[in-house]
Amino acid sequence: MLKDPFQRLGLDREVLTVSQLNQRARLLLEDVFPQVWVEGELSNIAKPTSGHVYFTLKDRNAQIRCAIFRQQASRVRELLRDGLLVRVRGRVSLYEGRGDYQMILDSVEAAGDGALRLAFEALKAALHAEGLFAQERKRALPKYPQRIGVITSPTGAVLHDIVSVFARRAPHVQLTLIPSAVQGREATAQVVRALAMADNAHYDAIILARGGGSLEDLWCFNEETVARAIAACQTPIVSAIGHETDVSISDFVADVRAPTPSAAAELLAPDHSALLQQLSNTERRLHGRINETLKRKGLQLLHLRQRLRHPRERLEQHAQRLDDLSLRMQRAMHATLQQGQQGLSHLQARVAVQHPAETLSTHQQQLHRLQQRLTRASQLSIQHAQQRLQTLLQTLQVVSPLATLERGYSILSTIDQPQIIRSVHAVQPAQTLQARVADGYITLQVQHTTPTA
Repeated sequence: MLKDPFQRLGLDREVLTVSQLNQRARLLLEDVFPQVWVEGELSNIAKPTSGHVYFTLKDRNAQIRCAIFRQQASRVRELLRDGLLVRVRGRVSLYEGRGDYQMILDSVEAAGDGALRLAFEALKAALHAEGLFAQERKRALPKYPQRIGVITSPTGAVLHDIVSVFARRAPHVQLTLIPSAVQGREATAQVVRALAMADNAHYDAIILARGGGSLEDLWCFNEETVARAIAACQTPIVSAIGHETDVSISDFVADVRAPTPSAAAELLAPDHSALLQQLSNTERRLHGRINETLKRKGLQLLHLRQRLRHPRERLEQHAQRLDDLSLRMQRAMHATLQQGQQGLSHLQARVAVQHPAETLSTHQQQLHRLQQRLTRASQLSIQHAQQRLQTLLQTLQVVSPLATLERGYSILSTIDQPQIIRSVHAVQPAQTLQARVADGYITLQVQHTTPTA
């Protein structure tokens, strides 16, 4: 082994083997960098069965291979995840077999976003286990909101983007800004306070929004107090934190996550033109149904008019019925009298045939009783017929238009071709009409008409 890895090649142009070159390079690196701290992002992590861990540590412009052996790797295995920002300590070396430049590590710890990401994952797991991310607790967004609260910075471009979307799609929706810091020490408390204010104002929905930034910039939306404030709200909340690839704890707890603030506005802003088109279609269908209903009711009215009978027809029917009953009563009275006369004649014949003096008085008494019974029966029959006739006359009087005229009403009709007037639309100004009252007719002239409805 060379005692001095920095010894220059001889002037006689010494030629090295590949193994000698890699050995001298390794010794040189280990001598210059015996222990160094380096910060970068983990990627390409490999964990073979040997227990050793290999990965690439990189930043925006460069990368280096790293190896941490089993004993040290067992203490930091949970930290070794792709994308995590870490700070490592070790010596710079070279793997002679492949000529790979690498670091041999003895310590790994989270750094910057890496520490924040660990805290993010820990809180995410705890809140998920508690049920704050459960789908069944999430509320549906209103289909046609009227009032929306917007929690964001009053000076950022986010507010302008949201207002622009609503101005284009739903200018009728009322937007209210609840200003809050969205970055820095005061942001967490201000966001919690803004959420409580917006929820108490009973908006139809709340937009919680912020533009893009680093994990540290967005950290207030990963705080437990903000997550619990979102979960406590009764108003549906749309979370739009950062860019499309950014994910925060607030996104998981909110009812809906939008990839950008503009997308959040799109979710809550019904398309004004589409609503107008829908309203026009509904109006057209409504007019069609109304016209269809009017036609159907018109046919029903025509059918009912055809079935409607004039009171004169009913009066004629009752008069005919009265005449029939009167004739039947007369025939009944005539038949009763004939039967009585026949009985009397029969009895007189029997008296004439028998003519015994001792039974004459009895027969005369019997004849007298029969005559009395006949008289009573005839009178009773006549009374019943008269009562029935009187009842029919009273019924006829009730339904008779003449009775209506007695109460002060009149029947208005035309003169030339008598037709009953039922509507103000059936007459014209200056037209001559005839009114039938209880004791005669009155000739009238139309001055003007006034429909009641």
